Amino acid sequence: MNYMYIYMTTGTYNFLNKIKEKHPGESMFLMQNIENALLLHESDQPSVFKTPRSFQVIDSVGALENKGIVVMNMIPVIEEERSLLEYRFNHIKSLFEKHNGFSAIRFLRPLKSDAYVILSLWQNEKSYVNWENSASYTTFKKEISTPAKPANLLIGSAYVTKYFIPEEE
Repeated sequence: MNYMYIYMTTGTYNFLNKIKEKHPGESMFLMQNIENALLLHESDQPSVFKTPRSFQVIDSVGALENKGIVVMNMIPVIEEERSLLEYRFNHIKSLFEKHNGFSAIRFLRPLKSDAYVILSLWQNEKSYVNWENSASYTTFKKEISTPAKPANLLIGSAYVTKYFIPEEE
């Protein structure tokens, strides 16, 4: 069985766009926010990036597209609690799927760090904001931050990063 992977690298928009253009056959998504640009590569092969942040896709729904808003929930987890978070994801993904404007989700296991990523793609910012104001979002935040035991599941604070995928000309 071939696993899917997601590789990420950051830099300037123009530099990352050149990398994307060099690999037209690859599934790549170029996005940006106020701070930087990010190029995401989804593949079952090794990354074409020199120094990627690498993740194994352990669950997914929908297809990533080159449009919309990408929201990444970074969740640092202690080694002993990784399986619990992975188990919880089955419930977590259903919280996304039923919302208007939801396009795709990837649950990413880190290969060389301690932060899992829940990457979601929304058709537009309004769709994401509507979800953020829903009861499902409240449940989601509770699920990813509540340890099963008195011991702490997280080894740091979870945080969210948003990127916009510019419309291609």
